[in-house]
Amino acid sequence: MLWTAAVAVAVLHGLAVALMLTGSLLALRRPRVLWLHVPLGLTILGLYLSGSDCPLTTFELWLRERAGRPGYTGGFIGHYLTEPCGFPVHATSTQVGIYAVAFLPNVVGYGLLAVRARRGSGASTPPAHAAG
Repeated sequence: MLWTAAVAVAVLHGLAVALMLTGSLLALRRPRVLWLHVPLGLTILGLYLSGSDCPLTTFELWLRERAGRPGYTGGFIGHYLTEPCGFPVHATSTQVGIYAVAFLPNVVGYGLLAVRARRGSGASTPPAHAAG
């Protein structure tokens, strides 16, 4: 039961990371996603920049320990994503890659959302239609 809970926390954690990476792009279709993405993204960014332990990782490790399973070091990203691909999580190149993968889709998504918002607020006259 505890092992199943640990796996469920890891899956939830993976979904949170996926939403953080893609939330602004999803918001192009479903703007309400921003109500989840903005606080989640800021929380993850704050934890990452401060070097704090993620509460989901801490909870998963606690459940693993109680289930008699081994824990891991390097955090969730290192354990499940970078280390299995051969990229040590604390290497500078890996850190640059993590930041690029996190920021680029969000820069694109929020940039497109800003352009869309500006066009929407600046369009005071209806578009001209061709006479037909």
